[in-house]
Amino acid sequence: MSIQTIETMAKWVENNIAESPSLQDMSSYVGYSPYYCSTKFRKHMGMTYKQFLAQCKLKAAAYDLCITDDRIIDIAFRYGYSSSEAFARAFSGLFQCSPRQYRKTCGVSLGTLSP
Repeated sequence: MSIQTIETMAKWVENNIAESPSLQDMSSYVGYSPYYCSTKFRKHMGMTYKQFLAQCKLKAAAYDLCITDDRIIDIAFRYGYSSSEAFARAFSGLFQCSPRQYRKTCGVSLGTLSP
């Protein structure tokens, strides 16, 4: 499997993050077995597919925090978190701040973006 194929897999996951793509979905997209994709993905990306998926979801949630005034709990549910607490723990682990603090640094206040 080429590095280009692995990068294609990563880009596909990022582009389809709203649908919570599974390893099976991704492997079908590139035409390899899930096991083979998982092994090669981990070797090249330095993390498992599951870790990469979680990271992509958190990055997409961060983007939503910046461009929408959606409630944080709604964003958490959108990306598969069962509670705002679980979302906040995962978010803080990646971004070293709470979702609320992150939103404030984006300049988002009641749906307006500062220049």
